[in-house]
Amino acid sequence: MMSGIQGQILEVTVVGCQKLKDTEWFSRQDPYVVLEYSGTRHRTRTCTDGGKNAVFQEKFIYTMLEGLREIKVAVWNSNTLSTDDFIGNATIQLQKVLSQGYDDCTWTLQSKTGRFAGEVRLILHYAGAKNQNYGSAPSAPPYAPQVPQYSQPSPSPYSSAPAPYSGPSLYPQVQYSQPQSAYPPASAYPPQPSAYPPPSTSAYPPAPAGYPSAPSAYPPPPPSSTYPPSPYPPQPSPYYPQGPYQGQFPPPRY
Repeated sequence: MMSGIQGQILEVTVVGCQKLKDTEWFSRQDPYVVLEYSGTRHRTRTCTDGGKNAVFQEKFIYTMLEGLREIKVAVWNSNTLSTDDFIGNATIQLQKVLSQGYDDCTWTLQSKTGRFAGEVRLILHYAGAKNQNYGSAPSAPPYAPQVPQYSQPSPSPYSSAPAPYSGPSLYPQVQYSQPQSAYPPASAYPPQPSAYPPPSTSAYPPAPAGYPSAPSAYPPPPPSSTYPPSPYPPQPSPYYPQGPYQGQFPPPRY
């Protein structure tokens, strides 16, 4: 009977992976597992140099949601200098663990193209099942004689539940190439002083001419005033004829 699972507790133990697709060319890959249920994600520690067979032995606790009877799992390869590599994923149905209270199986992982990408082993416990059938296997049996060193520290013993996973998405995202800028990035060094003086922004005074100005074809205009002033009476003009009088004033009477 699988009704009434709202608010019940589901324990998921990530035992390990085997036959994983190798995403490294020159070194051993570092796998880790991501679980997602009802929007809550958790990830295991990174199995450094785990290669194709990784061991985790980590337990996570989820609160069940009515109507949601599947959990998603994905395996990634951790990279230090680039984006993590997607290895494979799977969707695990919970009908067996909800009805019997226990499920210990190995699920097949698929790559982006749907090909075989390895296997992941999980152990599921559900205490709210009516027909309890745990079998003879323990909760988290040893998967390998020795657990390799991990690149990340173990979770704090004071926390009752592991912290939610905030890494890459459970499924691979489509990568889009970003257009590169047409200009070079700004330099991190201060600008060097120039060997030439900066150009003057002022237009006044003008720069002196390199050659003397050419003489004008026309005589210069007469001055507006002369000093000393002309004598009185005015002298006869050489340009105009004299009148009938020779400058006598008053003129003689007829």
